[in-house]
Amino acid sequence: MLSNGGKVGNQDSGQRVRRCGRNGRDTKAEQGNVQNAPRLSAPERLTRLSLLLAVSCLGTGVVMVGARALLQGLPPLTPDTPTTTLERFRRWAPDPATRRDASLLLERQAEAAADPRLQNRLLASQGWGPDPLAALVLKHQALAAETLGLPARARSLWQQLLHRFPSDAASADALYALGRRNPRLRQQLLQRFPAHPAALAAALEAGPSLTASRTGALHLARWGARWPGAQAKLESSCTAGPQGPSAAQRSQLAAALAELGDPEAALTCLGKDAQLPSRGQLALARAWLQGDETEQNRALKLLVALVGQAPSSPEAEEAVRLLSQQEGPASDAALRQLPERWRASAAVAAHQALAAAGGGEQKTSSEAVTPGASVAALQVLRRWPEDAASWDLQWDLSRRQLLAGQWGAVQTLLQAIPAERLPPPLAARQRFWLGYVQRQLGQESAARASWQELLRRSPGGYYGWRAALHLGKGDRNREASAQQPPAPSAVSWQPLASGDAGLDRLWRLNQNTEAWESWRLRRANMPPEQSPELLVEGRLRQGVGDDWTGLAQLDRAALRLKPDQCRLLPQLERSLHPPRFEAIFAAAGRQQNLPMALLQGLAKQESRFTPAVRSAVGAVGLMQLMPDTASELAGRPVSPAELEDPSRNVELGSRYLRGLLRQWQEEPILAVASYNAGPGAVQRWRAEQLKRAPELWVEAIPYPETRLYVKKVLGNAWSYQQQERGIEPSCQ
Repeated sequence: MLSNGGKVGNQDSGQRVRRCGRNGRDTKAEQGNVQNAPRLSAPERLTRLSLLLAVSCLGTGVVMVGARALLQGLPPLTPDTPTTTLERFRRWAPDPATRRDASLLLERQAEAAADPRLQNRLLASQGWGPDPLAALVLKHQALAAETLGLPARARSLWQQLLHRFPSDAASADALYALGRRNPRLRQQLLQRFPAHPAALAAALEAGPSLTASRTGALHLARWGARWPGAQAKLESSCTAGPQGPSAAQRSQLAAALAELGDPEAALTCLGKDAQLPSRGQLALARAWLQGDETEQNRALKLLVALVGQAPSSPEAEEAVRLLSQQEGPASDAALRQLPERWRASAAVAAHQALAAAGGGEQKTSSEAVTPGASVAALQVLRRWPEDAASWDLQWDLSRRQLLAGQWGAVQTLLQAIPAERLPPPLAARQRFWLGYVQRQLGQESAARASWQELLRRSPGGYYGWRAALHLGKGDRNREASAQQPPAPSAVSWQPLASGDAGLDRLWRLNQNTEAWESWRLRRANMPPEQSPELLVEGRLRQGVGDDWTGLAQLDRAALRLKPDQCRLLPQLERSLHPPRFEAIFAAAGRQQNLPMALLQGLAKQESRFTPAVRSAVGAVGLMQLMPDTASELAGRPVSPAELEDPSRNVELGSRYLRGLLRQWQEEPILAVASYNAGPGAVQRWRAEQLKRAPELWVEAIPYPETRLYVKKVLGNAWSYQQQERGIEPSCQ
């Protein structure tokens, strides 16, 4: 047995030696060399092992340093990175942070495809380290586990998240999820993350006890009165049960209801023994100013009282501006009751100058402004050139003089405030009309220079379109011709550039919901006021699908943009004209022989691309169609619910627009005006002036809403066409 065992062992050894020989040959000399090799002492073996390990580590380090250097030379991963590239980086990138970035971007694709199992696989082993992205990974894993019906795993992940990252925004979701069975955790959520959407959702659900429900309502009143469903909870908490809210609580609830534009509910909640805070009084006054004459007079009295209560407060300044924007004897009397410091303010001086000229925006006659009124207005413009009240005064009087054909007077008014000191939309308007009056005065080279400067700085919009026409660059808004609409474009991802590295990283990784929640949490429900903040929040809202609010904030950003913030213009212009529902608009354009840009421009103005929005009079959807009109176009009854479908809405809306263009011989100005005011009203406005001076015809439209609507829709269409051509604003 021993010899057999030894034989077998010798045969195996021989085979191993033969396989290891060079070229597979059995080299006895080499065997001899191995057998005769001197034995190494233990210290020598240790030295050689140390050297081997050092060389191995050095080589690995060189490879890793080289790989990282290569990665640093590559652009960062973004939502535009091809899926195949993301897969390669997820598997083979030497930097674990890069592997996690790739995994998160791929996980977003899996979430969009409703594949929670793939989400789990992509996020496996990515919740490492103290980086906030680890908190995000745990959150997404927990949500995927809930979708897959794995409550125990989800609970474990939420607990890990809460333990490891108690202050991270993602922990608000953990408290919300775990708080379903633990009211104490819901209270922690409201206290630690009060403005987070998870906290607002928890506040809305608070109950069923009267105390808990009222606590939730008060939380919403302070941190999120506009949260969906909040208004009903606020109203019910004002009147709930015999143990009603205290006077202080009713004051807080009423202020929130006033901010929601419901003055009657606010007053009912307030009662007789509570008083609205200043912000609530402002909100109440704004709501009343939209009402009948009686309510408007109540608003004026409330605003005067507010200024008297706190004459040095920001609320007093806003109250004075609201008072100054009203017209008529009642507002004049209210302004005379203000303290002296406010009667000498820019807002009041501009109001008085406009009143001396006989009115402003509502006035449509061609009556010229008297020389005395012009002198008083110029004094205001030169004293307060950077005040918004001066900008409004300048345009109101310039428009009056334009309609009267007083070209020299218009030129003087427009030049009183340099265009460089105005926000971009107002500067574009000023440059266009300055060029217009310069041409009327025979200053052709100056006119062309004004329009060229306008196109360089603001190539899009209504005034960019009209300037391009005057410079002989063609009328693309009339080109509803046989050319096929362009194919839907690939939306290029753009950095957020918020100035917050963490927020920008979330945006880059397509984690838009987390970016929005982090932003809201950090701002603690403080509304943005300055252009950079409005731009960031507007884009974040767009990123989570809220174009309705996002586009409104972007409009405000454009109107508050300061001259030294010109670098924000290209991104602002792209965000103001986002590509939405392109395949639907392209199909409708082909069917009705309409430019896709015109349909996009109209839908943006009508609904801000919000399919379910409904107007106060019952218009529905992207193109804001009345059900009766839609039924007539379809040849059968069409329900409001059917009009919320984007394809159906755009199909019928484009059919209606095509009919209007046919009725008005393909004139887009008349067709768009008819879409807003109705063909009957537009028929009464028709005049020869439309052919020889279309811009003046638009300014003479007697309905201010339609006047603005025409300029907005056609300006939107032109902006979309400029984007197709890659033309952007320039600061140089």
